[in-house]
Amino acid sequence: MAAKPGERKLQILQTVAAMLEQPKGEKITTAALAARLELSEAALYRHFASKAQMFEGLIEFIEQTVFGLINKITQEEKSGVQQVDAIVSMLLGFAQKNRGMTRVLIGDALVNEDERLQVRINQLMDRIEATLKQSMRIAATQGEMGEAVDVSAHANLLLCYVIGRWQQFGKSGFARDPLAGWAAQRAILLGK
Repeated sequence: MAAKPGERKLQILQTVAAMLEQPKGEKITTAALAARLELSEAALYRHFASKAQMFEGLIEFIEQTVFGLINKITQEEKSGVQQVDAIVSMLLGFAQKNRGMTRVLIGDALVNEDERLQVRINQLMDRIEATLKQSMRIAATQGEMGEAVDVSAHANLLLCYVIGRWQQFGKSGFARDPLAGWAAQRAILLGK
């Protein structure tokens, strides 16, 4: 029995993500993807007009998941510092659980692809930074940070930390756990 169109699309995206989890990080071709799925390349193009659309599907999954979790954190946690801590922990944990998505987040999977994909990842990073900045503002108004804290600079530092941990994880062939050392580094970055 043939898969329904929505199910096949999901299966294609899951397979792309699984292929991105390979430590060697080889370029994903539609031919290799079709072979893995035991489909023709034409069948792939019935579901996605281009490989860029497949990557857009992965980016949509990342956005929905990450911002769904961020919204939950900011609604449930009243302390600004605790929000920041939970958001950074979640971002590091997301990479740990979603290796293929990490390669999308750090841009490795997007090399030689449509430039709009990297633009979209950059926008996602800007949104994460804005969220961290808002939580830092809350922390400052709650007296959880020093009086002279520059929330923009601090939020940017935290985003750079997360991206750096993602990079180490991806570039190490997924050997360097993004959450390793967070407990100690949290004290340095958050003053707690």
